[in-house]
Amino acid sequence: MSSTATAPPTRPAARTRSTAERVSGVVVKWGFVAVTALLILFFVVSEPNFRTVDNVFGMLKFIAPTAIAGLGVMLAMTVGGIDLSVGASAGFAVSIAAWTMVIANQVGGVAVSVVLVCGLLIGALNAFLIVVARIPDLLATLTTMFVIVGLKLIIVDGKSISSQMTLSNGTTAPGKFTADFLWLDRGSIGPVPIPVILFLLITVLLWFLLERTRWGRALFAVGTNAEAARLSGIRVQWYRTAAYMGCGLLASVAGLLLAARIGQGDVTAGNSLLLDAVAVALVGVSVLGIGRPNAWGTALGAVLIAVMVTGFTMAGLPYYAQDFGKGIVLLVALLFSFTFSRRRTVVTAGSTTSSA
Repeated sequence: MSSTATAPPTRPAARTRSTAERVSGVVVKWGFVAVTALLILFFVVSEPNFRTVDNVFGMLKFIAPTAIAGLGVMLAMTVGGIDLSVGASAGFAVSIAAWTMVIANQVGGVAVSVVLVCGLLIGALNAFLIVVARIPDLLATLTTMFVIVGLKLIIVDGKSISSQMTLSNGTTAPGKFTADFLWLDRGSIGPVPIPVILFLLITVLLWFLLERTRWGRALFAVGTNAEAARLSGIRVQWYRTAAYMGCGLLASVAGLLLAARIGQGDVTAGNSLLLDAVAVALVGVSVLGIGRPNAWGTALGAVLIAVMVTGFTMAGLPYYAQDFGKGIVLLVALLFSFTFSRRRTVVTAGSTTSSA
């Protein structure tokens, strides 16, 4: 009778494997940060205008709407879902803000309130389709995206809204984008633009909520194993509803910043926001080897895209090179999450969870 027992690894082999695991751990934890730092260093050295303070704030201001929408997607991912309607919601916010001020002749504060309420309602619609109607997250939010895009065009008759525009009855639109509304993009506190301040405040708020409160732990518990969360007393459906409403709210904030930046109700605004927002949320999963959605990782992913787009533009590369670069960044992030990481990262119809 022959023995089938496996001989224990020799000490040098075990030491080699341990060293390889440590190196892999360092690469997974710091690799993405190192890539960002190296890219910044490259542009700092090669492009003199890149290293100015104005450019730093300009990059953060440029990426703020994408980052905030990405934080919304990240919030939906914490409960095991995803929201494909963020771009449409932001575009809807642009048109509604313009309609409220230009057509309805209201002040900026009213427009902001209306847009935020609309964002919450869109999030509530997504939650209803997912939680009550039991439609999968991906399909429910995709459906909402088409509905919102169509509704936006219906409301504005398929036209962009601008001050002094001629209405269908031949009269001139009575309102305009007010100064207090435009302040959302053009204002600053000291040298820091308002969009950058909002970006940082929302990031810190979500980090505190997710990492330092029992509500945050409950959100992650729902995303990791909804049935186990339910058995432990967590009201799963309420947390999923809150996550989607939060995502809708953040998408509307991103739309407000876009509207203030453009200064008119461009019907094409927000069309490209979805892919970038989902990309930065997925990139955030890989940052620091956390292996789950997180606020600072999402913010860093947004910063990396801003650095890349700004650097490529200064270098004179064509716009399509930016899309190629974004794809490479996302590929690197996914390699860190799924190939190099010792954590088991699982993505199912938008859910992203990990275990050691």
